[in-house]
Amino acid sequence: MSTRILVAEDNADLRDLLQEVLDDAGYETILAEDGRQATVWIEREQEMIDLVITDVRMPSVTGEELLAAMRQRRAEAPVIVITAFGSVEQAVEMVRAGAFQYLTKPFNNRDLLAVVAEALARSEAQRAQARLRMDYSAPARIIGASRPMQKLFEQIAVSANSPGTVLITGESGTGKELVARAIHEGSRRRGAFVPVNCAAIPGDLIEAELFGHTGSAFTGARQARTGLIEAADKGTLFLDEIGELPMTMQPKLLRALQEGAVRPVGANTERPVSLRVVAATNRDLEKDVREGRFREDLYWRLNVIHLRVPPLRERAYDIPLLVEHFIAKACDGAAREPLDVSLESLAILTAYVWPGNVRELENAIERAVAFARGGKVLPEDLPERLRTSGEVSALIARSSEQNLTLRDVECEYILEIMRRTGGNKLRAAQILGLDRKTLYRKLDEYRARGLKEF
Repeated sequence: MSTRILVAEDNADLRDLLQEVLDDAGYETILAEDGRQATVWIEREQEMIDLVITDVRMPSVTGEELLAAMRQRRAEAPVIVITAFGSVEQAVEMVRAGAFQYLTKPFNNRDLLAVVAEALARSEAQRAQARLRMDYSAPARIIGASRPMQKLFEQIAVSANSPGTVLITGESGTGKELVARAIHEGSRRRGAFVPVNCAAIPGDLIEAELFGHTGSAFTGARQARTGLIEAADKGTLFLDEIGELPMTMQPKLLRALQEGAVRPVGANTERPVSLRVVAATNRDLEKDVREGRFREDLYWRLNVIHLRVPPLRERAYDIPLLVEHFIAKACDGAAREPLDVSLESLAILTAYVWPGNVRELENAIERAVAFARGGKVLPEDLPERLRTSGEVSALIARSSEQNLTLRDVECEYILEIMRRTGGNKLRAAQILGLDRKTLYRKLDEYRARGLKEF
């Protein structure tokens, strides 16, 4: 089904122009001569309207009243405001009341289509996120609507309902602990979630930390202490950076997992424990096993259920959602008014490769919010490494070395953006600054040349 856009504009010439531009871009338009007629459309066809474009000042029913009606009946559908220069202040108030963005007359068609594409992309991402949370009971703090994250959410739900040990792998900064917490929260266990960073505990203390000790176990031990494994009884023990666990500790951990019991340092008897173990690592444990740095029997004991958290570069479709979340979080922490993000900034953020993954993105947004002086995060507010990212430079350098034509460079870049957006043509068109009709034509040209990837 095509995207349906309701246009409420009392100026007939502008209304016809908007219809022509939107129809050429592949949208289906519904025209309303004034606010009252638009209200009738909203009441009658609210589930079929994906976006509203409205003038601010109209007879009978104003743009503000139309926005209120849309927010009440279909809050997830974005509203774009068109305003004359003299009513910009009124348009800003509408944005604060929930409108997505405003455009000042006169505006060019490219700006209009860019704002429409951004509004629809963000609306679809939010709806997908809501569906995923409903389907897979994903906790609110895990943000993602891309296909890799859909798969991960499904795996989290299955893992939560299974008693098996879970091994979570993924690059640093991808959010492995959030996945572990989601598994714990989705399970029937009512004990504590006990996180342990195996890389942060000194080797000579890790046994006492994990297993606990008696009051006379070693010099300086004045009283008995419960270990972290026992503290997770009836709950979940999260062993982060499990690949950093010393070889001397690995057989002791394996025995505790197999026997369901721990023996504190200095004790003569074991204590039974019932817990769920979730481990995580950014290392290649299979390679460590082959090279003798990790015990094979412990690896297979941990790797009953394997979950891989995708890096951010494989889920670029989620970046607008993450950006919105981190901006809100940073603004709240800095006690300042909420900020928006410009299209140019969003394009930079989406195209960047993110070696530090979600953690790097959050840090970049926190920095941008600190430097932002207006109501939007602009490109100059972003860290310099993002603005001068090697992605485009590398593409140009590679193209130069291969003596590619300008047409071939354009093709390679468009296909790269299509890969980064998971084949989402609407999102790709927004990043590329193209209307969807032009992008479709170019993809058809590439298919005719034998490139059938998309």
